[in-house]
Amino acid sequence: MTALVIFNKCPKMATDADRTIGSRIAALRAAQGLSQTALGNALGVSFQQVQKYEKGRNRVGVGRLQAIADVLKVPVETFFAGRPGSAGAEAATFLDDAKVMELVMAFTGIPDDATRDSVLSIVKAAVRLRPESDAA
Repeated sequence: MTALVIFNKCPKMATDADRTIGSRIAALRAAQGLSQTALGNALGVSFQQVQKYEKGRNRVGVGRLQAIADVLKVPVETFFAGRPGSAGAEAATFLDDAKVMELVMAFTGIPDDATRDSVLSIVKAAVRLRPESDAA
């Protein structure tokens, strides 16, 4: 007889993974300037349901997660980066910061390489402008 491994005694209860995925949905949505209502309309659900997904109160099914990724124009893997055993674990904290996601989304919207290089130079220069006392 094979042993059955039980991961969650209450399979319908939200987990830490659900909350992490939800916070990434929220960060990406905010970075693109979408309201919960706009995302909900695109998905065919209420803004309250989007709130529940983002807070991790409700689990996001695979099909719905793919639809969210499509609306937000990101690969579905974005929601799993930084999970134990996944590639890009060090990038996880960046994915959870709405301002970083907003910057990334704006940057990827720049069509030509010369402008992208210029913007990157400006950001790097801004980092070097920090006073020494803040650098510690």
